[in-house]
Amino acid sequence: MSDQRIDERIEADLAVIGFGKGGKTLAAALGRQGRRVVMIEQSALMYGGTCINIGCVPTKSLVFQSERLTPAEVHVEPYRHAVASTAALTAGMRAGNFAMLDNLDSVTVLTGHARFVDPHTLSVDTVDGATVTVAARWIVIGTGSRPVLPDIPGLATTPQVQTSTDMLHLPELPARLTVLGGGYVGLEFAAMYAHFGSRVTVLERGPQILGREDPDVSACLLDILCDNGVEIVTGAEVTAVAEAGGAASVSYQVDGATHTIEADAVLVALGREPVTDGLALADGGIETTSRGAVAVDEQLRTSQPHVFAVGDVNGGPQFTYISLDDYRVVLSQITGDGSRTTATRRAVPYVLFTTPPLARVGITEREAVTTGRDVLVATMRVADMATVPRARIVEETAGLMKVVVDAATDQILGAALLSYDSHEVINTVALAMRHGITATELRDAIYTHPSMTECFNQLLGALATPSS
Repeated sequence: MSDQRIDERIEADLAVIGFGKGGKTLAAALGRQGRRVVMIEQSALMYGGTCINIGCVPTKSLVFQSERLTPAEVHVEPYRHAVASTAALTAGMRAGNFAMLDNLDSVTVLTGHARFVDPHTLSVDTVDGATVTVAARWIVIGTGSRPVLPDIPGLATTPQVQTSTDMLHLPELPARLTVLGGGYVGLEFAAMYAHFGSRVTVLERGPQILGREDPDVSACLLDILCDNGVEIVTGAEVTAVAEAGGAASVSYQVDGATHTIEADAVLVALGREPVTDGLALADGGIETTSRGAVAVDEQLRTSQPHVFAVGDVNGGPQFTYISLDDYRVVLSQITGDGSRTTATRRAVPYVLFTTPPLARVGITEREAVTTGRDVLVATMRVADMATVPRARIVEETAGLMKVVVDAATDQILGAALLSYDSHEVINTVALAMRHGITATELRDAIYTHPSMTECFNQLLGALATPSS
């Protein structure tokens, strides 16, 4: 049912705040069971959540379209087309997500801002000026996260400063783009805009990009990005941002020396924070962590046992598929046997969609060594692997593959795949880790040909004790 058919007070089985993956999937599941469900989303532009509107879908759409362009050229018109087609893609998905819930008779979608009145009651100020009270047996908080804007002079007031959300709607290709942060979000946008033809500079505060990755993996991606025209400055402490002659002037220090760079756009990619302000969590008896996330246990229950928090707002890994698994956990608590918890998760992979993508699962070599166990490591450049002709066929031989194995048990501890199709291949490694499939079994398995998965025949045959 739409906003026009609501009452001033609704008694519900479930109220969900936020239209993200976990919340909308739970709302649909209970709605199909005939339960009375209220979905509350403060913006009609966010039906479906972060992923399809300002996250995974639009960014990967732009990445895909940038990869098809001729390198070392400026692609102004293709960029405009990519932004427009991506907007059309997300609009269609947004409408589909709204209809998914609105077509269920037992589900009411409210567009407006929700706040707690007490542990079981929400007050919703809708966009049409009404105030609706929602009393619910269960409540799910799924309000997501947003980009962090650090307290750097001029960052909040300089008009050329953009967040990752802003960049998705930037109508004109910036000739010069400066990216603050060499993490996953920053590097994905840096690679994408370099393919479109922007002159891209990344300022990273740490000694290497992707500071949590092994140095050899980080260095390999650094070489790929530099080959694609991205300039990366490490050890860079940004001190100020200001407008100068219609552009942004970014001041930063490296080893005590001050430098300045001008940019037509400045992307701030320095992390994200949970969105909880305005929810009046204290009135609902909901506790938060020191980082501002909604505090939850392994069942995703908050300090109020009937209130759950799913997705980015609970401080867990910020991935859509984690939010989907959050749905499974909460559904298990509400209608199942309660056996599914966050403690049952193992080997969750993640991907940085550069070209080629970097896919990771498990622990790094550096982390494995610090555990004190004996480990075996195999690292190979894709260009040197005879068993992956697929990479040569598609002319994508850049990158490396790395796997870390427990020498005593033959269990895979982690992998880093910086290669064509790695976002697909990593799922094979993760599945093996979850189900105790050994490195030897993976090495000797039969794979389709020609495919990137064949890498395991050669890569795992090269396992050796690290020299360090």
